[in-house]
Amino acid sequence: MRGPATVTVAQLPEFDEIIDVRSEGEFAEDHIPGAINCPVLDNGERARVGTIYKRISSFDAKKIGAALISANIARHLQEHFLGRPRGWHPLVYCWRGGSRSGAFAHVLSQVGWRVGQLDGGYRAYRRAVVAELAALPRAFRLRVVCGLTGTGKSRLLRALCEAGGQVLDLEALAAHRGSVLGNLPDAPQPAQKMFESLIWKALTGFDAARPVYVEAESRKIGELRVPEALIEAMWQSECVVLETPLEVRVELLKREYAHFLEQPETLIAKLECLTALHGHAIIAQWRELALARRWNDLTGDLLVRHYDPAYTRAIVKHYPALQRARTVSVADTSDACFRHLADGLVRKP
Repeated sequence: MRGPATVTVAQLPEFDEIIDVRSEGEFAEDHIPGAINCPVLDNGERARVGTIYKRISSFDAKKIGAALISANIARHLQEHFLGRPRGWHPLVYCWRGGSRSGAFAHVLSQVGWRVGQLDGGYRAYRRAVVAELAALPRAFRLRVVCGLTGTGKSRLLRALCEAGGQVLDLEALAAHRGSVLGNLPDAPQPAQKMFESLIWKALTGFDAARPVYVEAESRKIGELRVPEALIEAMWQSECVVLETPLEVRVELLKREYAHFLEQPETLIAKLECLTALHGHAIIAQWRELALARRWNDLTGDLLVRHYDPAYTRAIVKHYPALQRARTVSVADTSDACFRHLADGLVRKP
């Protein structure tokens, strides 16, 4: 019976399912996008085997490890894979493409499935991601969506995606809206390596003959760094500028940040971080507006005093093509408005 085939990162799209057999901790830090986690040793078991290896002997560690790995493979097979058809074509990988993925791939191949094992494991995948992220951004015609805070850039990106445009939504991948108030209430940011994997996955799925829309960003989105080659490519690319009336921007922001409207104390704590920039008196005014739930007044003042000057300085500095940018006007907050703008951009790129 044929054993597992050794495959490369370039062959990942050929497989029906990708199985990461590393521990849940390793998987959480980074993994191939779309992979499922079936640890042959979980965090605790991996630590236990490592301790035995260091303190007793490699032979004893291998005996305990083999028993644990065998039991875990049996459980995963029972819980996840008994329903897979004969023609199922999975890929298995671990840290280095060694014993953990080898054991799992061997069992699956003995069942009769055509199994691949990633040559070099996660380390080979990570090297490929780093190398390709240094080159891939230059392969595309990026179109950077610019505009003051609250002009509807994220809404336009979503509409562009729905209209069939190619969209790299960095803030969605980073689980952050890119400002001091940008943390999402129900989604922590991914690890840096995972963020890079998600960007790599998106870029490798694009058609280089068509434009890719991306929102103007700084080097960091929350705690995450945008890959250097990507941010440099963005700074050198053509721009599309959204122009939106202040009252519409206020309404858009109230929708985007509805969680703060429900918990003004959380918003006030975030605003305290701006004391060094604006002084205690201004922060006190914003606190009073938040406690009084005067959201229109607070949002408008934050835009005029803080966000607009900061954004304007950054965008003028980094995006020289801004002066030649195509301008589109947002009339209101409706989905129809953003669909209309997106359709126009997709039809006349």
